[in-house]
Amino acid sequence: MTRIDFHFNVVPDRISYACRLARKVRSAGSQLVIHSSDQQLLSRLDQALWTFSPLDFLPHCQASDTLAAETPILLTNASCDTPHHEVLVNLDAEQPEFFSRFERLIEIVTTEEEDVLAGRQRWKFYKDRGYQLNKFDIAGASA
Repeated sequence: MTRIDFHFNVVPDRISYACRLARKVRSAGSQLVIHSSDQQLLSRLDQALWTFSPLDFLPHCQASDTLAAETPILLTNASCDTPHHEVLVNLDAEQPEFFSRFERLIEIVTTEEEDVLAGRQRWKFYKDRGYQLNKFDIAGASA
């Protein structure tokens, strides 16, 4: 069963947090998929991953790219099968339809009221289906 971790109280800049999280997951040797239905958000994330840190290389591409199977970080805005099934990071207000294909799902919830409400709905969705949920309060901490 998929392990589900909620990262609460993330500062409103979810792109910066997603970059730090991607670096942390990669440094642990895992592959990840970052999902958002908002293609503009994914485009901004794409740029941020290339420029995030002068000391860290975070190789990534779209899940539909021909190099996806060889690339450790994939970005997707669609409910598609991906070559990686270790970690899924969700940047959407709703749960990804395909989350159960992954060993671990990380839900990012910012401090913005609309995002908090959507996060509560996702929490309820997973809890009602019997998933064990892990809560991480990020206030004052970094990924």
